[in-house]
Amino acid sequence: MDDLRGRVALVTGGGRGIGRAVALALAGAGAAVAVTGRSAGSLEETVAAIGAAGGQALSLPGDSGDPEAVRAAFAATRAAFGPVSILVANAGITASMKLIETPDALWEQIMRINVSGPFYCCKAAAPDMIAAGWGRIITIASIGGLQGMPYSAAYSASKHALIGLTRSLAGELARYGITVNAVCPGWTATAMLEEAIANLVVKTGRSVDEARAALLAAGNQARAITPDEVAAVVLRLASPASHISGEAVVVI
Repeated sequence: MDDLRGRVALVTGGGRGIGRAVALALAGAGAAVAVTGRSAGSLEETVAAIGAAGGQALSLPGDSGDPEAVRAAFAATRAAFGPVSILVANAGITASMKLIETPDALWEQIMRINVSGPFYCCKAAAPDMIAAGWGRIITIASIGGLQGMPYSAAYSASKHALIGLTRSLAGELARYGITVNAVCPGWTATAMLEEAIANLVVKTGRSVDEARAALLAAGNQARAITPDEVAAVVLRLASPASHISGEAVVVI
C-alpha cells in the first residue's frame, strides 16, 4: 500500500526530528526525496542516511518562509527528479511566553514560518499536481492547532491557521485527484520538546523530570511520541491507496 516508486516528494524542515523521519520513510517506500531547511549540515545528514539505504535524495538549504527560496527549491527538485507529487510541509518554530511579553517581531516570525511557508509550498506544488491529476499534500500541524495552549498564543494561532489552510485546499483541490491533510502530533521526542522542558525549568524552578511530566500531562499523553510514529501516519496519507482528505489526524 505504501509503494511510492516513481513519486517525487519534498519535505520542508527535513534536517532533523519529524522532518527527517518523514523523509526517511518516504524514501524507504521508494520516493525520490528533496529536503529543505535552514541547516545545510543537518540536511546533508538526512540525504546521506537516505543514500546509505539505497534511496535518492537532494539537499536544498533555504528558508521555507521565503517565497523565492520556495520557488527555487521546487524548480531544483523538478530538474533533478521531476515534478513534486508529494509535499510534506513540516518546517515550524515555537516559543512559549505570556501574551503581553510576546514581541511583535516574534509573532510575525512564527506566522511566516508556520503559516506563510506552507502556503508558499502548496502554491508552488499545486500546478504540477493539477497537471498530473494526482498529488498528496500533508501539513504538520499540532494538537495546539485544535485546542488553545496557554503561553503559546502565537504558536497555537499559527497551527489553527495551518489547519484552516489545509481544510480549504482539500475542498479546492479534490477535483484534481489531490488529497490534503494535516497531521497533529502531541508532544514528540524532538529538540522542540527538550527546549520546552528547559524553558519551563527556568521559568518555574521545576526539575527536568517534573517539567517533562507537566508538559505531557497538559497534552493528555502518557509518553512523548516518536518522530517515526508521526512519519508512519504521513506515509499512509501519502499512499496512492489513501483517499482521506481534509482531515486533522491527531497522533498522541
